Amino acid sequence: MEYKYKELTHTVIGCAMQVHRTLGAGFPEAVYQRSLALELEAVGVLFQREIVMPLFYRGKEVGARRTDFLVEGILLVELKAVSEIVPLHHQQIINYLKAYQLNVGLLINFGEASLRFKRFIQSSLSE
Repeated sequence: MEYKYKELTHTVIGCAMQVHRTLGAGFPEAVYQRSLALELEAVGVLFQREIVMPLFYRGKEVGARRTDFLVEGILLVELKAVSEIVPLHHQQIINYLKAYQLNVGLLINFGEASLRFKRFIQSSLSE
């Protein structure tokens, strides 16, 4: 199966792995966010960090929220630094993809002994 934005997500995950290999677990999310930004810059990936993005409901803008990363204008990246990813974190990124009207997102957790990540796809943008 071919994944949408496969190469881009692979690159972002590789950068996150490098950050986790270097720092390990135990730091605040902001430290990982700044470090991931340095890794993404080093490999030439275009991104925006902590930007305020509009939220949509039924095609109408209803508010805004700050997101960790928007990569290449198409990939939502949400970072965590928690001891365990729980279903609420999954639901959060699924909801963000819908509300931001984006197709693909990555949830990356730096808070565990090994880096954890999960790719999410929003298939319907019509609602």
